[in-house]
Amino acid sequence: MESFYTSPKTQVIPLSVCFTHKVQEFLWPRWGLDHGKSLLELLQSERFASRPLLVHAFSIGGYTFSQLLVHVSQDTQKYQSLTKRIKGQVFDSLVVGSLETMAIGLGKTVFPRFETLVKKISMLYFGMFKHQTVDYFNTSIDVFWNTPIPAPALFFFCENDALSDARSMEDLIDYWRKCGINITAKKWEDSTHAGHLKRHPQEYLTTLDLFLCSLQITPLKAKM
Repeated sequence: MESFYTSPKTQVIPLSVCFTHKVQEFLWPRWGLDHGKSLLELLQSERFASRPLLVHAFSIGGYTFSQLLVHVSQDTQKYQSLTKRIKGQVFDSLVVGSLETMAIGLGKTVFPRFETLVKKISMLYFGMFKHQTVDYFNTSIDVFWNTPIPAPALFFFCENDALSDARSMEDLIDYWRKCGINITAKKWEDSTHAGHLKRHPQEYLTTLDLFLCSLQITPLKAKM
């Protein structure tokens, strides 16, 4: 899931636009691209066109955001005004690592009781439909890594997350820092995928509040 918080004023961002990602959009990435396109159109609609944005993506929600970025990369001039409106980015438990990591993620998300079987079937599926799946994944990953939004970013992750490889996360963070992006990172040795807020509420909210304050955004008071 990812959220786009928007406001007519730069200092306060009270309105949340939430998008969820369906498994079939991941399994058939062209549908995911359509989903990303719909999100772009919404954010450029009259209702939101003048509002600053804050991205808050959880888990596979980062994939939806990367699909949005694929469209942006294909016509940077058209979407320049939108990318400039993104004032900050928060990524919680991004699914990063190998293709096997993605397959594990599917098992845990769809049928946790049959995780191993789902993983094996997923790897077979990705192999049979490489051009319709893996090639799209690689394009999205390349765009996310190499043409990031330059706004400051906050990453939440942990060492024991099977869906979010900590080393890959650190590589991404280091790479973005070298690109000149202001990065804040909060890592735990032991936590839960997309459950850091529940496991470590005080640390999570303090880190998030400090990040939002650094953007001159009033910390959000609503439930997350």
